[in-house]
Amino acid sequence: MDYAGSDRGHGPGIISAKIVIAGGFGVGKTTMVGAVSEITPLTTEALLTQAGEGIDDRSKVPGKETTTVAMDFGRITMADDLILYLFGTPGQTRFWFMWDEIIRGAVGAVVLVDTRRISDAFAPLDYFENQNLPYMVALNCFDGAPVYEVDEVREALAISPRVPLVLTDARRRAAVKETLIAVVQHAMQALREEFGRGTPTPVG
Repeated sequence: MDYAGSDRGHGPGIISAKIVIAGGFGVGKTTMVGAVSEITPLTTEALLTQAGEGIDDRSKVPGKETTTVAMDFGRITMADDLILYLFGTPGQTRFWFMWDEIIRGAVGAVVLVDTRRISDAFAPLDYFENQNLPYMVALNCFDGAPVYEVDEVREALAISPRVPLVLTDARRRAAVKETLIAVVQHAMQALREEFGRGTPTPVG
C-alpha cells in the first residue's frame, strides 16, 4: 500500500507519507510509535517465550516481557498539510522476513540504536544500505545507558557521512517529533537529488 500522496480522507492539499521505525530487539520502536501517535497505536505485542531463548538477548533489556511479532502502527499530524503514518518493524531476527513488505511505499526510515548493544545495529544498517530508501540513524538515550559522542558511534558502525545521525529519546514526544522532522527532511532532500539527476526514486 502506498502512503505517499494526497490523503483523500482528510481533504484536498493534505499529503500523507509512510515512515518506517526499524531496529533490533528491544531498541524502543514500539515506545517511539506510541509516544507520538494521535490515535491508539496498533501493536502486535506477544509475550516472550522459550522460543526466543538463545536468540534474544534479554540481559540488556531487563523487565521486557513482550515483543513485536508483526508491526506497530500509528499516525501523527505534523502540519496542516502533512500526516505521517508510522510503521514499526519487529525486532527479532526470525521476523525480519516481514521487513520487505513493511517498507513498501515508505518515503523514509529511522533505524533506532541502543547504545547498550551497539553491535546489534550492524544487521539493520546493512539491510537499509541495500534498499532504495532514505534512512537515518537515531541513538535512543536509555536511562543509565553508555553515553557516546555521535562521531564515535558513526565510526564504530561505519555509518556513511550521507546518513544523518541524531540523538533521541523514544519516550519523549518532543524528541520523537524532532526525529521525524529530520527523517522527512532527509527523504525530501534525497528525492530532490534524484529528480536533479533525472532518475526520480519510485515510491511504492
